[in-house]
Amino acid sequence: MPLDNGDTAGHRGQQVNGEVSGTPRLRGMGDPPLRGATAPGGSRTEVTAARWEPGAALGGEDVTPRGSPRGAGQRDEALMTELSELVQEVVKGSSWWERHGVDSSILACSFLLLPAGFLCLRSAQAIPFLAGVLTLGVVHHTLTVKGSHLASHYALTESKSWGKVWAIFFIELCSAFTVEQGTYNHVKIHHGYTNVIGLGDSSTWKLPFLNRYVYMFIAPLAVPILTPLVALDLLRNVEWKAALRTLCCMFLGIYCHYWLLLHVSGFQSPWSALLCMLLTRSLLAHPYIHVNIFQHIGLPMFAADRKPKRIHLMSLGVLNLPRNALLDWSFGHSLISCHVEHHLFPSLSDNMCLKIKPIVSQYLKQKKLPYNEDTYGSRLRLFLQRYEELMVHAPPITELVGVQ
Repeated sequence: MPLDNGDTAGHRGQQVNGEVSGTPRLRGMGDPPLRGATAPGGSRTEVTAARWEPGAALGGEDVTPRGSPRGAGQRDEALMTELSELVQEVVKGSSWWERHGVDSSILACSFLLLPAGFLCLRSAQAIPFLAGVLTLGVVHHTLTVKGSHLASHYALTESKSWGKVWAIFFIELCSAFTVEQGTYNHVKIHHGYTNVIGLGDSSTWKLPFLNRYVYMFIAPLAVPILTPLVALDLLRNVEWKAALRTLCCMFLGIYCHYWLLLHVSGFQSPWSALLCMLLTRSLLAHPYIHVNIFQHIGLPMFAADRKPKRIHLMSLGVLNLPRNALLDWSFGHSLISCHVEHHLFPSLSDNMCLKIKPIVSQYLKQKKLPYNEDTYGSRLRLFLQRYEELMVHAPPITELVGVQ
């Protein structure tokens, strides 16, 4: 199975990106740049300034800093090639179960838990009812976050035909979003231009008119409502056949959830069913939003014509969070503890990202490249303390000297 070292946009479309398919796209505002940002572990994210060779196009090409040795770019490419070969050996030596079976089984188990969740909601007692809410909430996020994310990268299967089917199922039917815009903005833009200002800089997650506490703790509850509304707006950018298919899938997914609450769970009124839908669909919305901002914002950002080579771009601009049983199951390793590995090799499944993690971390550290890691609590404190700098003002443009 060939490794996909990242996709770049062949053309510039609407500049909308997100860490996971099926999310609200909200554009931030610009202001004075942040200087002297601190990375996890106290390391500074602002690197010594240098001049760069101008004139790079936006077609995903990397730029070598001016003042660096002539062969620096070739050495950077050699590093990525060497790491890719090490990872490829692991992939070739892995079974189908390791490459796709583990994650497929997690998604299948989530489907099998759906009847239990809907039936628990029939109970008039608090504990079974809450168990039903918890079950449906975890299942919903497993299908819409983990499933959609893997499907957007065609990491669920090695068949492109089935990959398209799963993408439509998880992104449109389960997540109420559109495949074309979801995959383009996430795979092509965010992954192709990770932490590049105006493209893959995660600025779509910023809502500068909200204060820190509203944004971090109240606004995530609106994600289930905003997601289909944003998807409907983005349908203007796709062909009418794709738009019609998306509308049908979105309606079918939302209506099935509503119908099951009324006829299986026994809700007596439409409003109570809709309220339960909102509750279950927003159960893990807080960590969902947090993870998407924690792992990129506050790390080095680059201008489109001044970004370093891929291996440096990903090692500098991506951060891993610690293992967490609930989030690992619902979101997947590639979004939590293996995010660096995922950005370097986005076509790999969650389980394979976890398997190559020791190799990638050891290699980057051996080559004296950054390997960013921090805890969830530490990042939460950082964003609460420096919300104005990180989420309201424009991010700084980092320029590097002698990255080799």
